[in-house]
Amino acid sequence: MTSTPLHAAIAAGSTLTSHATTKIADVQNAAAHAWAQTPWPTRKTEAWKYTPLKALEKGEYFIPAAKSTLSADALKQFAINRLEAFTLVFIDGHFCAEQSDDLTQLPTGMTIEHLDDASNLEQFNKAAGEHATLFGELNTATINTALVINVAKNAQITQPVNVLNVASANAPCLANARILWQQAPHSKATLVEHFVSTQDSQVFTNSITELFVGENAQCEHYRLHLEDEANLHIGGVYSHVHKHARLNSFYLAMGANLQRVDVVTQFEGEGAEAVNNGVYLPRNKQLVDFHTCIEHKVPHCNSNEIFRGIIGDSARAVFNGRIHIHKDAQKTLAELSNKNLLTSNKAEVNTKPELEIYADDVRCAHGATIAELDALAMHYLRTRGISQEEAQVMLSFGFINELIEQLNNTAIVEYLRPVIAQRFAKKPEFLESLIHEALV
Repeated sequence: MTSTPLHAAIAAGSTLTSHATTKIADVQNAAAHAWAQTPWPTRKTEAWKYTPLKALEKGEYFIPAAKSTLSADALKQFAINRLEAFTLVFIDGHFCAEQSDDLTQLPTGMTIEHLDDASNLEQFNKAAGEHATLFGELNTATINTALVINVAKNAQITQPVNVLNVASANAPCLANARILWQQAPHSKATLVEHFVSTQDSQVFTNSITELFVGENAQCEHYRLHLEDEANLHIGGVYSHVHKHARLNSFYLAMGANLQRVDVVTQFEGEGAEAVNNGVYLPRNKQLVDFHTCIEHKVPHCNSNEIFRGIIGDSARAVFNGRIHIHKDAQKTLAELSNKNLLTSNKAEVNTKPELEIYADDVRCAHGATIAELDALAMHYLRTRGISQEEAQVMLSFGFINELIEQLNNTAIVEYLRPVIAQRFAKKPEFLESLIHEALV
């Protein structure tokens, strides 16, 4: 394969981080080579067919972000009230220990290490490398900081780990965020990834998270994308779920000008379960793209995936959901649903649910819908004295509120209700009444 001049320039300008282990250096060098050799995605590249990358083609966003800090007061605006989590802060891709909670005061049964110092690196890039994308290779080759979070065998950790990623640079730059989550057998823990931005920031966040959920372990995972519109985000979550383990994930995407998230879940042992739910709310000229893949490699595993999107103004959304049933994955139960609501005649969505089945004793279902606001429901509300704007807010909020209400963490539910409602409501007094109705 040949590379574009842009590719060659970026690859030549990339500086690999210095790591103590030869293994990490070898992985990074291989990723840098793959990045340099892979052609730039175009409309003819199937995985990027509906997601143009014009904002990145000039190369200005590939300047590595400098390390910076923010005051405690500046970070308060991003707090999830009542979450009571152990917080790790990344600013422009760099881990900031001084803004994070004290690593010597970790919950019992948990350790957190820098990639350079980690004692167990067998799983680094194992899940992400199997399904590597162009930008995944870039992340691996040019990591700013990577943290390895370990949950010990039998540990039942009630305090969530909140990884707060802040985009703050006011000039275009690249921020590489990386998390390796390793959960030992029979453990239970929660990971919250929270992506936000400061005013006037212009950051391209390129983030990778690898989740390894051991035998009989339970992992609850939230990934919330709330950056401002001047920012870009391309990321991936790659999971290995082992025997009788359970992974419960929720994704929210709203705000950034371009957001692309690849979600790959792979079953490694019988009796495992995975739930992947998500909500995306692009507006103005924003673009949100979710590419998901569930790899059923072994028998007796269950997966359930529900994504719902509300696309307004001239925004666009892409959803590509794939269920891959391997030949040995008998007795599989897999369901996929994608529903989309268009609130503008200029809004657009491209959805493609896929089933690829090589086993003969499975139960699978998939479907996708694209619709406008229900005219009959709008008429019903209008005849009862509710304005056009308020009726639209109520119907839109109700379309996604079911997924929000299903979340297990009450603090996150209470945090997201006003954030999402604010996306639709223009009248503060109506917003307050809507949230109140949701609470009672």
